[in-house]
Amino acid sequence: MTGEGRASGRRNARLAEEIREEVAAIIGRELKDPRIGFVTVTRVELAADLRWVRVFVGILGDDAQREKCLAGLRQASGFVRREVGRRIRVRYTPELSFVYDAGLDATDRVARLLEETGAAQQGKGDGSDGSGD
Repeated sequence: MTGEGRASGRRNARLAEEIREEVAAIIGRELKDPRIGFVTVTRVELAADLRWVRVFVGILGDDAQREKCLAGLRQASGFVRREVGRRIRVRYTPELSFVYDAGLDATDRVARLLEETGAAQQGKGDGSDGSGD
């Protein structure tokens, strides 16, 4: 990879992180939609041409709450895009699309399984060392 390619990749990664931080701040402080509950912006994917951004979000609640929240975020995407355009200087303000980050579900599921396994292991510890004496 050329030095210019690496610099461009770093610049895109920096811009993606800046967009992630701004979107998180806008959602947390400025959106008043009651459908939008506790939302965490986990990451963003920025297109190579910088024309669109996929914003991955974690949403607290069940499936129905998640769908309502995503609908609220999608409806507010124009406002969020305008605010991002005002705060970050880029030639084109990218289109935003909000996507639920299903990776959080997998992480939560693994954590619960590990916790259950640990509790089961502690329950089996009856004090014997298995020597049969």
